[in-house]
Amino acid sequence: MILMMLAGVPLAWITMSLAIGCTFLWLGPAGLPLVASRVYGFVNEYVFVAVPLFVLMACILERSGVARDLYDAMRVFAGRLPGGVAVQTTLVAVVMAAMTGIIGGEIVLLGLIALPQMLRLGYDRKLAIGIICAGGSLGTMIPPSVVLIVYGLTASVSIGDLFLAGVVPGLLLGGLYIGYVLIRCWLNPELGPPAPPEELAMPAAEKIRLLKGLILPIMIIIWVLGSIYGGIASVTESAGVGVVGAIASAALRGELNWTMMREALVRTMATVGILLWLTLGANAFIGIYNIMGGTGYLRGMISGLPLPPIGIVLVMMLILFVLGMIIDWIGICLLTMPIFVPVIVSLGYDPIWFGILFCMNMQCSYLTPPFGPAAFYLKSVAPPDIGLQTIFSSMIPFILLQLIGLTLLLSFPQLALWLPGLAS
Repeated sequence: MILMMLAGVPLAWITMSLAIGCTFLWLGPAGLPLVASRVYGFVNEYVFVAVPLFVLMACILERSGVARDLYDAMRVFAGRLPGGVAVQTTLVAVVMAAMTGIIGGEIVLLGLIALPQMLRLGYDRKLAIGIICAGGSLGTMIPPSVVLIVYGLTASVSIGDLFLAGVVPGLLLGGLYIGYVLIRCWLNPELGPPAPPEELAMPAAEKIRLLKGLILPIMIIIWVLGSIYGGIASVTESAGVGVVGAIASAALRGELNWTMMREALVRTMATVGILLWLTLGANAFIGIYNIMGGTGYLRGMISGLPLPPIGIVLVMMLILFVLGMIIDWIGICLLTMPIFVPVIVSLGYDPIWFGILFCMNMQCSYLTPPFGPAAFYLKSVAPPDIGLQTIFSSMIPFILLQLIGLTLLLSFPQLALWLPGLAS
């Protein structure tokens, strides 16, 4: 698998070809139906339907201009602060994560909307780049996160409980980013000067018009997450509700047309197609790996480490962090969680807590070189003079903040388990 990855073969092809090849060599032609049954059993999960629905909701909201109005509305609140536009960008990222849970689209949108604004105001370039990449990656943590859905399916854990567990850690990370920006800009106001007075001196009617831009995003969040937490709808049903809400908001804004819907549907098919093939390949791979005894061997090896339970968790976190530098999150989840989660349960830890640890670790993977996707997403819309080296160096402080958040979550599991405990 490592040799094929180094050769540049797509991960979905690697895992599926290895699964079929090893099954044929290990069990002969009669074993090949096992691959098909393993794949079918996974994608036949009803809750998996939530993935394309949440992706479609994100694409519709992205195309309808809701995010741009949301950003303009936030200017009313944060414009006078040193570093206020960066704070505003983080707040918008949190709201967008709660609306969509799709990371690539968030970073591209913020790169198109927020980066030119911060550069125009004289913000430090690295601070502006870092806050966009880190804030745009919050979709891994804040529900409705696709990462949480795939983890829940893989680990056989309640996705509703995972959504609840992700709220506080996600807001904690957002708070760390905002605190970092405010402290740096307080120590050196030139890093993030406030907006000019003439931009902030707007009539009351204009402020009210901008604040109306907050109504639709907040209504969609309440509509989707409220239906889950209120016990009205399942995760899959709430995803459908979210799509209806996104279409309704686009219609109310006068943005609903065939061209917009076609672009959203094509983008959804492309995104979900990649996720589905990665899922099929990794699931088939882990199936034959189980049959050959590989999972049991690794589980025994990890459990047998001469370390206390928390030491074993730290080793797992290190493995996930290193893998995150070179493999996509869905491949990591499907390849490692069938091995790690039974060990976590045997050590007496809560798999919901471990799932949030995994998601926070995967948020680090979006920023860490050499293959941090956030850098490439932003590079696609950044000015030509901003290179990948500048983008990666800009993300270092935010990687450290993510590791601080991970340490807090390791030290205080109730940060993740408090809300699910209240709900039960």
